[in-house]
Amino acid sequence: MAAKATPCKDALAKWAAGPGGGAPLDALERVELCGLCPPIEKMDSSLAGLKRCRHLALSTNNLDKIGNLAGLEALESLSLGRNCIKKLENLEAVAGTLQQLWVSYNQIDRLAGIEKCIQLRVLYASNNRIKDWAEVERLAALPLLEHLLLIGNPLYCEWRDNNALPQYRVEVLKRVPTLKKLDGQPVDVEEREAARK
Repeated sequence: MAAKATPCKDALAKWAAGPGGGAPLDALERVELCGLCPPIEKMDSSLAGLKRCRHLALSTNNLDKIGNLAGLEALESLSLGRNCIKKLENLEAVAGTLQQLWVSYNQIDRLAGIEKCIQLRVLYASNNRIKDWAEVERLAALPLLEHLLLIGNPLYCEWRDNNALPQYRVEVLKRVPTLKKLDGQPVDVEEREAARK
């Protein structure tokens, strides 16, 4: 018989009582609920109590969707890597504060919804299912985006397999000219010039 999932409420209570223990949920600035056993399967309303949380990590669980983030008024960094998430959704509540979104190693094939996150500076979306340039073009709506990670997506792999990664980088920069770092490598002057032409 499979173990039941860990509810967010239970995971939060355990985290709050951890080292230094006894902190009220609404006072926590950093919460890491990663790799729980049994895993978290649902982001539920208990997360709304994290009023001061700036960094929330739920990586390496079994989430299939992004739950409602209402109440997380200070959230700047959201880490959801290594889950089963298929699309970006329910980000509206944190769109004005979110600066980093880590969603690598999921099953995301579209970036619809990302354009609402106008404060986003870092997007790590490697090893997903993004294959169309139209999805990269959505990122042009993010005026502050500086760091982008797309390694391991079909779009990246197609260019890599054709020994055309330099041209791939230029193509990304044509669509997202604000980038300072792409796939872990700084953007150089020559690439930026090639993208402008």
